[in-house]
Amino acid sequence: MKIIINNTSNNLEITSFDNLENIHENFKKFSLIKGHLEVKFFAINETITSHQLSKLKNNFNKINVYSLRLYSNDRDTILAGKSLKIDSFFLKEHEVKAKLLLQDSKKKDDLLLEGTVRSGDRISSNGNLCIIGDVNPGALVSAKKNIYVWGKLLGIAFAGKGGNKNASIASLYLNPLQLRIADVVAIGPKDKPKNYYPEIAVVDKQTINIKPYIIETKN
Repeated sequence: MKIIINNTSNNLEITSFDNLENIHENFKKFSLIKGHLEVKFFAINETITSHQLSKLKNNFNKINVYSLRLYSNDRDTILAGKSLKIDSFFLKEHEVKAKLLLQDSKKKDDLLLEGTVRSGDRISSNGNLCIIGDVNPGALVSAKKNIYVWGKLLGIAFAGKGGNKNASIASLYLNPLQLRIADVVAIGPKDKPKNYYPEIAVVDKQTINIKPYIIETKN
């Protein structure tokens, strides 16, 4: 089993364990991490007993964990997870490996976040930031490169943190309180968008312009 822990309150942090015994030594360290933690278990071609999962779940319940998920191609492992009320997903072997590969890719600077970014939340990425969900008013999302919000962008977005004016901010519904790209700042529009298509904000001559976001597809 591989266990991956994400800290989504600020920058993404990932810790992986291939040995179940090693993780128990680290729970004290996890309890010191600020923000909510998301824990994902990946079991490929192996059976994890309900006793093992129960021990892990009890330890994680003692720290600031808001999500606990299990992915496996082993039916007995999934049944054990469901019996403990862990969100458990039975997938084919290649599908579990693909999900695990996606998690490992997050070790790079880019950050992918699924879910609503709520008021008071601060999400930051050292590369691109992609959010599948809404960014509520009062939330702040930032990235050194581009920001993509596959949902409503209603809070504050800051792209190009390192001074990159070629960065952009795209959203399915662009109605932010404030946009910033590098050192260029724009206040969000007072009126709600009338169009229901993706839009993108870019810098043009020291001004942030918003235009339709056209996604090119290949036949």
